[in-house]
This record gives sequence, C-alpha cells and structure tokens, in this order.
Amino acid sequence: MILTVTLNAAIDRTVEVPNFRQGRRHRAVERHTTAGGKGVNVARVLKLLGKPVIATGFAGGPTGARLLKRLAEESILTDFSRIADESRTNLAVIDPTSGEQTEVNERGPDVSADEVEAFVQNLLYLAQGASLCVLAGSIPPGVQPDIYARLIAELGRLDVTTLLDAEGEPMRAGLRAGPSVVTPNVSEAEELVGHEFAEPEDAVRALRGLAELGAGEAIITRPDGCVARLGPPGEQRVYDASIEQVDPVAAVGSGDALLAGYVAGRYDGLSAQECIAYAVACGAESTQHFGAGKLDPAQIERRLASVEIQEVDARVEVR
Repeated sequence: MILTVTLNAAIDRTVEVPNFRQGRRHRAVERHTTAGGKGVNVARVLKLLGKPVIATGFAGGPTGARLLKRLAEESILTDFSRIADESRTNLAVIDPTSGEQTEVNERGPDVSADEVEAFVQNLLYLAQGASLCVLAGSIPPGVQPDIYARLIAELGRLDVTTLLDAEGEPMRAGLRAGPSVVTPNVSEAEELVGHEFAEPEDAVRALRGLAELGAGEAIITRPDGCVARLGPPGEQRVYDASIEQVDPVAAVGSGDALLAGYVAGRYDGLSAQECIAYAVACGAESTQHFGAGKLDPAQIERRLASVEIQEVDARVEVR
C-alpha cells in the first residue's frame, strides 16, 4: 500500500483565459474543479496507474466535505482527519495563447494541536500496512513547521519509505530527519543549498548538498525532466533524464505526476534508472491534460520511448 499525506488539501479551480492580462476583465473558455493539493494529485495519478493508494490529510468545513466527495467520485480511497476550520480553495489561470499560468493559493485552515495529534495517530495506524508514504505540499496555519520531520522519524521506525516534496522551513526541518527521497524543483533546490544554478554541473553539486542536509536520495525536477542521485549509501549513481517537450495544455501538477510515476515504479520494484524514466514520462504526459494529476495511462509507454536517460559521473557536466 502507498500513502499520500496532504496537510493543506484544497479544492482547486483551474480556468483557461486566452490573452490573460492583469487588471482586465476576462471570460474563461474552459474551467475545471477538482480536489487538490500536492499529495492528492500524487494519489490521483497513482490511482490512474493502478497502484493501491490511500490519500490522507486534513479536511474541514463544507469545502473539506466537497473535497472528499470529489475524491470518492474518482474512486480514490481516503482517510482524512476532519477539522473544525474550513479547507482552502486555490485558483489557477492558464493562458492558452502564451502557455503561462498564474496561481493564487489560500493559506489554509487553522489546525489545533489536538487535531494534529489525532491525524498523526491515524497515519501511524495506516502506515502499519504501507511500504511507501509521500509527504507533500505546504502546511496550514497552526501546524508546527517540524511536522514533516516528526512524521519522517515516526514512519522510519515502521520501516516505511518516505518521500518528501515541500519547501521552506518544513522542507529544511524534514531533511534533518533523514527522508528516504526528496524531490524539489530547481528553484526549491537552489534555496535549500543556498545558491543559484549558474552552470549545468551545479545541479549535480546540489544533489550532493541535499544528501549532506539529510536526504537519503534526491531528485531535482525541471520542465524537461530531472537529475537524480539514487541508490543505497556508498553505491549511489547520478542520472540525467529528459524528454522532448511538446506544447502543454496545462503544466499545473506536472511535478506531482512525475513524483507519482517515480513512486509507482519504486512500488513495482523497478530499477532506479527505470523509475526515473517512468517518472519523466508521467510528468510529460500530464502536461497534455487540463487539471492537475491527470494523465492517460495508455500513453505512458509511448512517451517512455522518448525519454533520454544517461548515467552521469558526479564530476561531469550534465545538460
């Protein structure tokens, strides 16, 4: 079983607005409303890929009830902890003429210490039957920034592989707890290691930096693929994976789809190189669909054939 944790789940509204300009009145030509949050998006992709997954997190108020209803309609198993305050709603505006997207995300509900404790105990109960747990996204107000660190430590004692995708202090604190895998994007990785990537080889150095910060393994995602440092301690290898980019319908959630693809491959026991290739194929396929966490599983094999992956000496420049 795979678990996904979304502490700041949301109802995500995505609208398509041609020639979007700030400060002007527009009419949307397409809209899509779905349950969202990074962990929820990962769970959706895993469900589409036929993997056993349970989505967990916090859900509160009418928005939380709507979120759970949406997930039930998608046949995604859930075990969310109910809270008193209202779950958030997020908005993404996509301009099909330029490919640009603008996101407006609410902060999220206030969560009490008792509600946090109830969630932690429920997660640890679920984890007794799980092999992998994805911890993803922002944390709502009232939740301590070391929450991911606590969960990583607790899940580690149960021999559950933890995959962390967050930013800011929750990510830094989580790294110190030693997650199995971290998956920042380029800008998040730059923030974590403290410098911008001016040269291609900087990404490889950053992978080493993430390991020094506490990550067991690391994947840095980028629009055309990723660079990754994977494998057991002392035997880790660096991979550079890319795929030819096509015009996206929407790029919202493509990083979540990439993470889900990696988790699916790891759950199936694929090699590190196969997991990365499958992840990149899933991320690329998701950009051809309107709404986060959407893809066509039948198209993955076709896209997989277009993935270029090579092993890179850590001292050698990557693309």
